[in-house]
Amino acid sequence: MEFLTIIFSKGRPNGVSYNPSDNVTTTMARFRAILTGVAIISIAFRGHNVVLEIQGTLPTNPKHPTRTSMRRGVISSYSFIAVCIFPLAIGGYWSYGNLMPASGTMAAIAKYHQESTPKWLTSTIHIMVIIQCLCAFQIYAMPVFDNFERIYVNKQHKACPRWVKSSIKLFFGGLTYFISVAFPFLGSLAAFVGGIALPLSLVYPCFMWISIKKPSRNSLMYCLNMILGYLGILISVLQVAGALWNLVVQKFDANFFSP
Repeated sequence: MEFLTIIFSKGRPNGVSYNPSDNVTTTMARFRAILTGVAIISIAFRGHNVVLEIQGTLPTNPKHPTRTSMRRGVISSYSFIAVCIFPLAIGGYWSYGNLMPASGTMAAIAKYHQESTPKWLTSTIHIMVIIQCLCAFQIYAMPVFDNFERIYVNKQHKACPRWVKSSIKLFFGGLTYFISVAFPFLGSLAAFVGGIALPLSLVYPCFMWISIKKPSRNSLMYCLNMILGYLGILISVLQVAGALWNLVVQKFDANFFSP
């Protein structure tokens, strides 16, 4: 909300253009930019592995199957993500157009509105981003924590005590912090990672449904899921190729320990 307040209240910088040809000069460059954008969108709607992990911990019975509550949770969460992200993307494009920095909206606000934005508002935005990252880290690291605890239980043949659980979380948190400091360029690989993770959204659900339900090979749902699954594989390959192409064209710089 604070982002949108700044975006719409401060107006647009001089020289804003919405013509794609102002940024890219060839059709292939425009196609590469489209693939990169779709890959970034796929990252925003990630998390199917975490969904399966959570579903495995929920109680179930014939009257109230797990899939009902999980379906409601997925629809609600993805709808909430869309409500939060798409207005910000539309507002950011309206305000900055071709002047939008590659690093995103926060960089645009710092670049164009740093002097006119109150410090308390800027601080609030950064605090909310930190809270969001901490909460997301806890959610997406949950499968890692569970696997470490499972290894401990299998080795020791006893329940995992609280101090061991805390040690596992501290170890993994410290490891990820070290990696983020040592490899600060990982953010520029977002489109590449999004292309690799795209099968979680477009491919695996289709083939999992076929494996679980075992429909007839000539049925409509079987053919539909097979077509969508292979189409997802094709899109994923194109995304990864486009992301690598973009990194080569932009001369990717791997700067270690230099944020």
